[in-house]
Amino acid sequence: MGSDVAGGTWQPLPPSDDEEPSPPPATPDPASWRNGIAFWILGLCNNFAYVVMLSAAHDVLRRHQGPPNGTQPAVLLADILPTLVIKVSAPFYIHLLPYGLRVGICVLSAWGSFLLVAVAPSVALSLAGVVLASVSSGLGEITFLALTAFYPSGPVSWWSSGTGAAGLLGAVSYLGLTQAGLSPPQTLLAMMGVPLVLLLSYWCLLLPPTPETPSPTRQPLLEGGPPKPEPGPAALSLADKGRIMKGLIRHLLPLGLVYFAEYFINQGLFELLYFPRSRLTHPQQYRWYQLLYQLGVFISRSSLRCVQLRATWVLALLQCVNLVVLTAAVAFRFLPGIAVAFVVVLYEGLLGGAAYVNTFHNIALEVPARREQEFALGAACMADTLGISLAGAAALPAHDYFCRLP
Repeated sequence: MGSDVAGGTWQPLPPSDDEEPSPPPATPDPASWRNGIAFWILGLCNNFAYVVMLSAAHDVLRRHQGPPNGTQPAVLLADILPTLVIKVSAPFYIHLLPYGLRVGICVLSAWGSFLLVAVAPSVALSLAGVVLASVSSGLGEITFLALTAFYPSGPVSWWSSGTGAAGLLGAVSYLGLTQAGLSPPQTLLAMMGVPLVLLLSYWCLLLPPTPETPSPTRQPLLEGGPPKPEPGPAALSLADKGRIMKGLIRHLLPLGLVYFAEYFINQGLFELLYFPRSRLTHPQQYRWYQLLYQLGVFISRSSLRCVQLRATWVLALLQCVNLVVLTAAVAFRFLPGIAVAFVVVLYEGLLGGAAYVNTFHNIALEVPARREQEFALGAACMADTLGISLAGAAALPAHDYFCRLP
């Protein structure tokens, strides 16, 4: 199969359902379940530090001189720009690094992020900790999504569900530990076991690829000498990569647009969507928005076995409608109550999670050759981060504009 695809061009799946893949066997495969659970844990642990770091950094920054609000744009940039740089550039050189070394870098970066933000004596070092969390999450996502190409039975769905759980469990665990009496630095230090769980899941729970599947060549973390050659992107020419990127555009544009609208809402509108007659305070309303959003993301990222969508551009269109409605709601205050806002925010999370999991599932179906699929899955994850970055740049001035309105 690989030689046929490598020698021709990438042909996307037809829009009809006539060529759906064969259903999974009725008898569960223990190896598939084990690998699926491993990818779920990898998704959870990989995104955990990224989820808690932004809010934790804001709490910890209050210990330093200067008003916390003055550092928020810097925290936002430190949290997203390193991930963007990695995702945009890594698909063209990451094949030089074996998977084991990449996982080691992710774990060390996550450990360093928790430690630095917890104990840093200055704003600069705290921001350096946020940068390390961004490096860990960005490198981990491009690594583990590419790794799913070497395993059958759709581990993309397990990975996506784990990343959705990270948003929910990360927010709940940080809130729970701080409410239980731990200080923000103590809470971060208590979370340093999460990267260890990621490491154990990769080395102990995830099975090596089957013999008939090209192996990504696991290597010890501290092995000396140059990396061994690996199959996959290393065997692709620059022309091959360009051809694959051209085929990915139909997936990247809707995903990037979904995340642009989604994070413009989260970063620019959530704080302004305030209902003074509600029994909830303004900070409580904001926390509920975040929790419901993460709940929607988790549900939809875990829904692939129930609902599969080919036309992800529909999700992008619906998310843009969400953006227009909530922007108008902030400007004209026409929503009748906070319950309606809660429903819209939950729906926003459902759309975003569905776009993520279905985009990568569709790519995995359309690129059957393992070496091309590995590159395609790793490269495609730049779309959501690019959308988030553009949303952050647009949301900050929009937020200031609405704050100046009478």
